[in-house]
Amino acid sequence: MAQAEEQRCIPRELPEMLKKFARAAILAQPQDLLQFGVDYFGALCRGESPPVRDQSEQVGNWAQLTPELLKILHCQVAGRLIVRADELAQMWKALNLPTHLFKSVMNMGRFTEEIEWLKFLALTSNALGVTITDTLTLLCEVLCEHDGGPPRIPFSTFRFLYTYIAKVRGEISASHVSRMLSYIEQEAIGPDGIIRVNDFTQNPRVQLE
Repeated sequence: MAQAEEQRCIPRELPEMLKKFARAAILAQPQDLLQFGVDYFGALCRGESPPVRDQSEQVGNWAQLTPELLKILHCQVAGRLIVRADELAQMWKALNLPTHLFKSVMNMGRFTEEIEWLKFLALTSNALGVTITDTLTLLCEVLCEHDGGPPRIPFSTFRFLYTYIAKVRGEISASHVSRMLSYIEQEAIGPDGIIRVNDFTQNPRVQLE
């Protein structure tokens, strides 16, 4: 018996599977975690896409969070990299956004008293975007400070956001992210160091997923 126990090992796919389930559960904030787990792994067994949010709440109240409100929040942060949690909570409340959504993002980012604004913004955008391309497009729209033309941000900001979101999602390898960033920097953007939405949405060689 002891010899049999020594030969046991963790299946290679198990850590990644549990990581994805944990992310889905955090996003969903289900009232019944066990039932959510049944639905999640049941969908995987049937070859279907697993639920990413609690079906009983029909996407909950995330629909109340819009790109326009994210833009307002970003303007209120006024260029700061770090925001106090209590101050950001008040901004959130002033926009009549549900408190539990704020707590959900706080939990996802493991934020405490001080919040890295770009990470908080990335997580809220990630909750709205179906794909990582959707999320980064939304972030460019929120962060863009120029009128006219396609939304655009510094490539350094894009690099940070893409790397962070890919890590949070856990679905894209670090090597793929690195290859895409290298290609975009060398081939897809101009000498001004600015990346435009169409640089990564309309270039067939840029596959962010």
